[in-house]
Amino acid sequence: MNHPSSTPTAYLVASGDLRLSANQVCWQVQEATEKKIVAAFEREGLRVVRAHPYDPVQKHGFISSQRMGMDVFQSIPKDAPVVVAEAVWQYSYHVLAGLRDQRGPILTVANWSGQWPGLVGLLNLNGCLTKMGVKYSTIWSENFEDDFFLDGIRQWIRTGAITHDARHVRDLEPATLPQAENRLGQSLAQALRQKKAIMGIFDEGCMGMYNAIIEDELLNACGIYKERFSQSALVAGMRTVHNDEAQAARRWLDGRGVRFITGTDEATELTDTPILEQLKMYIASMRMADSFGCDLIGIQYQQGLKDMTPASDLAEGLFNNVERPPVSHPTTGAELYTGQALPHFNEVDEGAGLDALVTNRVWTALGLDPSTTLHDIRWGRQYRGDGINDFVWVFEISGAVPASHFVDGYAGAVSERQPPMYFPLGGGTLKGVSKPGEIVWSRVFVMDDCLHADLGRGTVVALPEDEIRERWESTTEQWPMMSAVLHGVSRDQMMARHKSNHIQVVYAPDTAAAVKALAVKAAMFAEMGLRVHLCGEVNLP
Repeated sequence: MNHPSSTPTAYLVASGDLRLSANQVCWQVQEATEKKIVAAFEREGLRVVRAHPYDPVQKHGFISSQRMGMDVFQSIPKDAPVVVAEAVWQYSYHVLAGLRDQRGPILTVANWSGQWPGLVGLLNLNGCLTKMGVKYSTIWSENFEDDFFLDGIRQWIRTGAITHDARHVRDLEPATLPQAENRLGQSLAQALRQKKAIMGIFDEGCMGMYNAIIEDELLNACGIYKERFSQSALVAGMRTVHNDEAQAARRWLDGRGVRFITGTDEATELTDTPILEQLKMYIASMRMADSFGCDLIGIQYQQGLKDMTPASDLAEGLFNNVERPPVSHPTTGAELYTGQALPHFNEVDEGAGLDALVTNRVWTALGLDPSTTLHDIRWGRQYRGDGINDFVWVFEISGAVPASHFVDGYAGAVSERQPPMYFPLGGGTLKGVSKPGEIVWSRVFVMDDCLHADLGRGTVVALPEDEIRERWESTTEQWPMMSAVLHGVSRDQMMARHKSNHIQVVYAPDTAAAVKALAVKAAMFAEMGLRVHLCGEVNLP
């Protein structure tokens, strides 16, 4: 785009979901978002043409498969600029083949909305493009009329790129870490490489998140090896779990105060039967993990299991908590993973999995609660009041987090039916409000054929009930929420830098413990061979 006159037209594409119901429900907001984006570009003198039409039979205009994406890009000139507009969650692999070959400048654009998770889709696509080594620019807006957005697209039209502020990121120099923390991190990494760990994976890649796959060569160098499972084996394992075992787990949760919001209509309400199926999945998964000697596991529920079983989320939240319903060996009766969390990485995001394993080793070595989880970076806005004047993020994962993260733990947890649009067979979530406190956040990602890790610190704040309610109503009410302030990282810095829709979080009891644990974690990552970057104000000595 150095010569705008030679490329007066940009082509717009929109990647969608694999699930027809989701594409149909989300099409109206996608269409409205595209109109605003096209109008903004046309006011700046660039014509934007949609590269694929609305389908009157399917009743949406999304690219809904990898094959369709390949065919769409056949009609786009290779040197033309491409705008990828995302108003909702999407499967990035639908458009990766075309974007990999595109020689013209690429711009990813999202709406700033909590209700419609275009931000989540954009961040996943950006992470995928980063891993592929494809150059792209990115921008986001609430109404596509603000100066930040307009200045950005003007720069893109003029130069083919948008430059964002990245002053909050600095490369770690391990020698500058405190000596004790550096030595501990190094020893933990050396022990991992020597003994090695197994990452259990159910149906790797079936959600189309290319950025969530770490190639074996990169992972093995850290001392971690994959055990690849089929999710059909998980269904078979669930059939071997007796009803009384699932009922015992349910009684355990009831005894801890978890509230299950149940009804009678399985199509729209949570009922007792899918809850027991979810607990059978929890028991079967843990037994499979034990049978293969896994140190962590990841279930990729949505495309692999959505038509076979209720949602996996309730099980996922239980795995990541040290205190959870006991699971016994089917033959010996011995309790499995006694007194330990079994780190689980939602949606088989292997970057989150590697991160969760390292977190587990570091926090355990320091005598801290290692319960950790990933969240979607869903949305956020400025909040003023109650002693807070900050941009407060909504971190929200699609179903469950460790109960120890909630105000009042299990007693503060509620299980509600997953939304039918994504989860036709239902199943309960593990929902709650994350407790106030200090957190360490991180993200492991692939860039330039190497493993990288971003680390930072944050604070979970207590918002008043009406603000929490409004944020839930603006996003997904059935899912757990964390209200996080990131230290020294602005909204736009986070969006521009972060290479995933997911962020990993773990609590520390106070600021000093958070700083110490972050230093050990950074040292462990560095000794494992990752390129470590400190983000914002981490306050290392």
